[in-house]
Amino acid sequence: MRYGRTVPRDGGSGASPAPEQAREVFGDRFADAVRYAELLAEAGVQRGLIGPREVPRLWERHLLNCAVLSEVVPESVTVCDVGSGAGLPGIPLALVREDLKITLLEPLLRRTTFLTEVVELLGLNHVTVVRGRAEEVMGKLTPVHVVTARAVAPLDRLATWGIPLLRPYGEMLALKGDTAEEELKAASTALSKLGAVETSVLHVGEGVVDPLSTVVRVEVGESPGGVRFAAKRAKAARTGRTRRRR
Repeated sequence: MRYGRTVPRDGGSGASPAPEQAREVFGDRFADAVRYAELLAEAGVQRGLIGPREVPRLWERHLLNCAVLSEVVPESVTVCDVGSGAGLPGIPLALVREDLKITLLEPLLRRTTFLTEVVELLGLNHVTVVRGRAEEVMGKLTPVHVVTARAVAPLDRLATWGIPLLRPYGEMLALKGDTAEEELKAASTALSKLGAVETSVLHVGEGVVDPLSTVVRVEVGESPGGVRFAAKRAKAARTGRTRRRR
């Protein structure tokens, strides 16, 4: 294991000290959250997974900002974090919610290598790392209840990747910034074609983060991705069954 050393409980020499809210949010997993912050501040920067200017604000802007997403994730569901990158929001969500089964989906090898190391170090047995693009794994991954994403792409493009991975009546939760309302309005036609039946903008993290984290919620009906993606999903499933029989 590459990262076996003990990390000081105040956040160490790389990341800034953990705010008091972090102890409340992460609870028994606080020490693991500190380890993760330290890894982001050191190996994350060295490998180009996170910018050095982000290190002083790792807790407020990244870890806590992502952890509060748990407020709107249902209990005991399956989650796919699309374009997980350095593990945001997937890793903080996993630290807060051990009732979830989370897949971290990321196409780049250097990122999946980092994610695998973090998952093993922190003992996140309910987390799986998968290397691939969303459009490549459709039909190979079991459809999930919830898709999460943060800073991956504009909402209309993100939806074409994330929504087809959902099971019927699932939802996509995308962490967005100040332009969330505008993005949602601009993407409304595309979302409808992808099977969205209801959309909303939520604000979470009261008493934990300031400003609050903004989440775009897209709920789908019985055909996630619409007719076009239903055909693709069926074709991928048939191909998978053929390969298994060989």
